[in-house]
Amino acid sequence: MAIARPHRASPRHSLCFPSSLPSFNFTAHTICIKTGMAQIRATFRPAIPTRRADSTHQMFRLSTRHQLRSFAVGSTTKPRVAVLCQAIDPPFVTKPGKPVGKHELICNYLMNQGYGYRDSGADIAYGLQKSGIQVITPTTTPDPVEDDDWCFPDDEAGILSAILGGATHLWAANTNLSSSHPLHASLAIAKHADSVHVVGQPPKLVELFDNKEHTNNLLRKHTNFPLPTAYTLDTRNDGAIHLPSNLAFPLVAKPIRGRGSHGVRVCHDKPALVQHLSVLLQESLVVMLESFLSGEEATIAVMPPSNQKPRYWALPVVTRFNHEQGIAPYNDATLTSNCRAIAFSEFQTDATYTTVCRQCEQVAELLKVTAPIQIDVRRFTAERGSPFVIFDINMKPVSF
Repeated sequence: MAIARPHRASPRHSLCFPSSLPSFNFTAHTICIKTGMAQIRATFRPAIPTRRADSTHQMFRLSTRHQLRSFAVGSTTKPRVAVLCQAIDPPFVTKPGKPVGKHELICNYLMNQGYGYRDSGADIAYGLQKSGIQVITPTTTPDPVEDDDWCFPDDEAGILSAILGGATHLWAANTNLSSSHPLHASLAIAKHADSVHVVGQPPKLVELFDNKEHTNNLLRKHTNFPLPTAYTLDTRNDGAIHLPSNLAFPLVAKPIRGRGSHGVRVCHDKPALVQHLSVLLQESLVVMLESFLSGEEATIAVMPPSNQKPRYWALPVVTRFNHEQGIAPYNDATLTSNCRAIAFSEFQTDATYTTVCRQCEQVAELLKVTAPIQIDVRRFTAERGSPFVIFDINMKPVSF
């Protein structure tokens, strides 16, 4: 189980986006957003295994307490936040402009197993409460060790329950959004659009940029950043696997949409690739193949603009290690066992960290995100000073 983790906040920055329904005010209220920073871990929740946070945690906690209150600037009403967790099955996604049909489905890339992200959602809600923010919860006296006591399911009934319970802000940055999500498609919820804010990305933006092929193509078109060589396998038409003749191994095969490192594997030769695809294509009818980057892996969270910082800005770099067969593990391992924050001395003596942080900020600006995103990077080689390459962009800051 994860533990709570308070982070920097950003004040209001509204974004209007097209919708057939009255749109919610999707904002960059990043209150205490779960950004995946391994070094900023609060030891808030009792009876949960805790990890020692370094001195930067104190700085971020003080900053959080100050900035969270910026919500109420110009208003006599203080924010009341309800955190949402995944309760609905993620949608099948089709090719743009085509009707839904079984042969066109990309993947059902997240299999709903109860409520997703309840543990981290509970951490966020608890952290907000301890930071002095009023949190609306499903129970009147939530138990710190009971995840269900802190989060509302993100189906229509759960969201309406949070709103009717007094929530002025819905924390949707910790669940999976799409154009069919109730926050975007529910008429009953849309009736409250004038009085409720949403912390998170616009659903259509998430649906668009969760497609790794689309996002990679966008970066290739609008930036000159180094990117891994990539191929897309689309089996929606005939179900056949047509591998490019010029594949170079090792390479990474992964679903076109995914969660964590689920379905991601390093394949060292063609037989290994074919074997992995025989399993992966049962979940995702479209697969991406990328050249394997053998160097250091890191992740960088980027925050949206605010009144204090009117630009996109990167949080400290978190490096990952203890990979399993070349891939960051997709499990509940203790975070400090597979990642750590880059020390300031390391950051100062290696210019590639500064370079990749600036690149990640430019990516966030290109995508016009309204909440924090997490960008995964790797060095081309294991040599010190080897350039970093962006290989994955997560519209929702995810846990490790």
